[in-house]
Amino acid sequence: MAVGLIALMLAAIPLPHLLDLMRPDFLLLVVMWFALMTPRIGGLTYAWIAGLSLDAFRGLVLGENAFSFVVIAYLVHYFYLRIRMFPVTQQALVVMSLLWLYQFLLFWIDGVTGHAITGWARWLPAITGAALWLPLSGLLARYTQRS
Repeated sequence: MAVGLIALMLAAIPLPHLLDLMRPDFLLLVVMWFALMTPRIGGLTYAWIAGLSLDAFRGLVLGENAFSFVVIAYLVHYFYLRIRMFPVTQQALVVMSLLWLYQFLLFWIDGVTGHAITGWARWLPAITGAALWLPLSGLLARYTQRS
């Protein structure tokens, strides 16, 4: 999946500090979109592999993002018929709540492993990710129709 590799590269590109604080979780958004639109292809295995690759790229605790990605992908897969019924603006609100859950899971794992980072800036990627849901879902829908 070339889209996943592009999202992984977007997660690894160095940015200035302020932009890095607001960087949306592109790879998680792609995993959520594939779990929502093509649940058989974008399943839990894809989420696990994407999370492990993000852990390896960022040099984090191995399995931290993988566990969180699988939890979020499971919830998207479980509720995908209900979420797909919503208009895209309401889907963005669901995506924002799932991104907040993802950030909370990372916060919890960081606290357990002794790497706790607290502060309001931790929650900014959920807002920017929800704002990017509409253009990203349109772009991915156009991409999957071509291939």
